[in-house]
Amino acid sequence: MFKNLTAVIEKEDELYLAFCPEVDVTSQGDSIEEAKANLQEALELFFETASPEEVDARFHEDVFVTSVGVAVGEA
Repeated sequence: MFKNLTAVIEKEDELYLAFCPEVDVTSQGDSIEEAKANLQEALELFFETASPEEVDARFHEDVFVTSVGVAVGEA
């Protein structure tokens, strides 16, 4: 089976952190590409080793990525 999952990548200090919200798996790398590749490897290992019960318990199928506008600072 093949699934397309969400990867959220952000820079923190000198590293890039990669997070998959569907199953709460995180990885990191020195570049965006490395963080994404490391996340893909971590996800593959998760799906290879986790029990079906753990996958079901952690899997969030309805993940939405959007933006919101908020006021920042003094009015």
